[in-house]
Amino acid sequence: MANKKENTVEEKLRALYDLQLIDSRVDEIRNVRGELPLEVQDLEDEVLGLKTRMDKLKTDVETVNFEIAAKKNLIEESKVLMKKYAEQQKNVRNSREFNSLSKEIEFQELEIQLAEKNIKEFKAQIEQKKEVISDTKEKLSEREGHLKHKKSELDAILAETEKEEKALLKKSEEFEDKIEERLIQAYKRIRHNVKNGLAVVPVERGASGGSFFTIPPQVQVEIASRKKIITDEHSGRILVDPLLAEEEQGKMQKLFTKI
Repeated sequence: MANKKENTVEEKLRALYDLQLIDSRVDEIRNVRGELPLEVQDLEDEVLGLKTRMDKLKTDVETVNFEIAAKKNLIEESKVLMKKYAEQQKNVRNSREFNSLSKEIEFQELEIQLAEKNIKEFKAQIEQKKEVISDTKEKLSEREGHLKHKKSELDAILAETEKEEKALLKKSEEFEDKIEERLIQAYKRIRHNVKNGLAVVPVERGASGGSFFTIPPQVQVEIASRKKIITDEHSGRILVDPLLAEEEQGKMQKLFTKI
């Protein structure tokens, strides 16, 4: 790290707030990008789930068609047996044999009736499954279209923001290099501990930025004097006066437009 010349407190405050603005911009980029990949992942999971469901439904239809074919074969076999038994009845020696064959014929008739009933039920199942397949196919097409759109959106954001993020991270390192190690460590510690990553905030309407706790007027005067680094007693954030914040925001905005 380069040797840092001794800066005034005001210069240190400006450098810290500039660093905060750069890091906050990086946070914004990552937040935007952070939501989209999750959305794309959810859509990919949903599409995969719909495809799996489609495959299962198609397999189910094939299985039912196999069952229908088996029942049709059973019907044909029963018809062959009935014809065989009817022929045998012509050559029976007594009524007992005739009745026995008649029962066999009746049984095969029942087998045919049951198989036909099963076939009817199976065909109803197929129709129902085909309706579900149609609905699933329609939903899958819609979700695939949405996924394609979101992926395109993510790719565009990645292409745009990765370049900006790299440039901002480089600037962040440059600004860090201008600030003494003690303050950098304090800044990073505060950023890590606060929810939104804001370690340096301006006084807004008499309170610490993002806070509802009022700062006493005497402390506000001290902050505006820029003679020492003052932290908010409630959040631990480093405080800067509104005018300094406004000046640095304008300066950094010009920097961001160039990146």
